[in-house]
Amino acid sequence: MLQPMKISAQSDKIAAALRQIGRGYAALADAIGVDPSAASDEERSLALIEEWGSQGLDRPRASALFRRHGFAPQASGGWSRGGWLEIRGDGLRYLTARSSGWAAENAAGDV
Repeated sequence: MLQPMKISAQSDKIAAALRQIGRGYAALADAIGVDPSAASDEERSLALIEEWGSQGLDRPRASALFRRHGFAPQASGGWSRGGWLEIRGDGLRYLTARSSGWAAENAAGDV
């Protein structure tokens, strides 16, 4: 026959300590496991622009870069219409001076 478990003050302290350890692990996991979608649009845009740099990208590589930074690949169309990127004669997508200027201004201020 099972005996009822006796709860002591010591077991309450142990349970509280285990909860605190669990919160500590959760905070550590949050700190090292950054989710791109948790960053603001400005932070993600800045990271995307910094990674893109001055290189030209074809559509699949540009789409992959947008996805990697938490944007839908179709966002590149909006960036193009807004003057943030352009498609040149070689068919590749390049960031414009507008993008570079915005990134320079916001990188110093840590968005």
